[in-house]
Amino acid sequence: MKKQNSLETLQYCIDEIKRKGADAADAFMVESEGVTVRSRLGATETVERAETKDLGLRIFFSTNKGMKQAIVSSNDISKNVLDRMIEQGIAMAKHAPEDPYMELAQHSELAAKDRNLDLYDANQPSVESLIESAKKTESAALAVKGVANSEGAEAHYGHNRVSLVTSHMFAKQFDTTSSSISVSAVAGANAKMETDYDYSIARYFADLKSPEKIGKTAGDRAVAKLNSRKVSTCQVPVVFEARIAKDLVSTLASTINGAAIARKTSFLKDKMGEAIFPKGINIIDDPLKKKGLASKPFDAEGVNSEKIALVENGVLKSWLLDVRSAKHLGLKTNGRAARGVSSPPSPSSTNLYMENGKISLKELISDIKSGFYITEAFGMGINTVTGDYSQGASGFWIENGEITYAVSEVTIAGNLSEMFKNLTPANDLEHSHAINSPTLRVEGMTIAGD
Repeated sequence: MKKQNSLETLQYCIDEIKRKGADAADAFMVESEGVTVRSRLGATETVERAETKDLGLRIFFSTNKGMKQAIVSSNDISKNVLDRMIEQGIAMAKHAPEDPYMELAQHSELAAKDRNLDLYDANQPSVESLIESAKKTESAALAVKGVANSEGAEAHYGHNRVSLVTSHMFAKQFDTTSSSISVSAVAGANAKMETDYDYSIARYFADLKSPEKIGKTAGDRAVAKLNSRKVSTCQVPVVFEARIAKDLVSTLASTINGAAIARKTSFLKDKMGEAIFPKGINIIDDPLKKKGLASKPFDAEGVNSEKIALVENGVLKSWLLDVRSAKHLGLKTNGRAARGVSSPPSPSSTNLYMENGKISLKELISDIKSGFYITEAFGMGINTVTGDYSQGASGFWIENGEITYAVSEVTIAGNLSEMFKNLTPANDLEHSHAINSPTLRVEGMTIAGD
């Protein structure tokens, strides 16, 4: 990937759009290349290499009531295609509906300085090392007593470049890499089989968990799910394992998304400045975390992004805002815009996490006489307008402060407003994903079983 060529291509588009009479524009490009290998039962099944280059243009015409906007995109960036795409975009923008809140970020809001967030791993692993990692991972899973089969292991290395040029004299780009290893293990036999998985993802290949650890964890988890039981419908404390608890933090991000707040489609729309969690709960969004999986030196509108507390000591302190949602709400963007090449920017979190609590997992469950430790959730039963929450789940029953037998085929239900207020975090936070949480205990949820 040649850095200068990407910015030159985008600048050419901006210059042509302005020359043809548009009032403003931005040009966004995402270039990706990567290698993925897959191994199953000791044999290499696939080795795939992919390269993509996608470019999107936003074209604006000013009106008395705001802006008219059109978006055009292509994965062919030859000059003839770009010229034709610009002509089509100009024509589309002239007939687009007026939007009183749409505009480019102001020059004063744009990221002025370069930031090195250590997001690029120049030591690309060889195909041979990826294959070796996948095979070692699967072998470790198969070595776990009780594991009978595997759905395969994958190893991946990818390189992305994001480039943005706007008619407000912004022109920057940044590079990221990501590496990952994953495996899915199968335990048991016939009608009594269970599967589970583990994976690791990091900016640097050397920072991944070892293949042996990933494989063993997947195998252990699959075996632990064997001989699961049913439970009767009841109301008990529910403990969300950290890898599931992060979904609750992700759901919070959806409910404080500035676009949802502006549309009044969130149950938290009137809760700014109020306590929505217990005291001591802090939830942070940090786009500047070194090696962070969602780190970026500027957002999808070129805006400077800083670390912010979304929830501080239980109190809701900030929405996630891009330029449009901020203007709609009479606020200033906080640099949380994300976008694809064929869509407008919209607010999104970056490296989002709930801070650690003060007690261990053992202490968190020690006083639970009967409860549910959830390790897997599925379904689409979360309504961010009303806060109603219902998910299919499996995991383990808690008896007298101990995690005991496996439980499957239950539904957990509650309301997010009450769940947030009755939540206690453990102190086992790990920054292994873009969104992270410690293990969480929520009081008084309904378990629908037999």
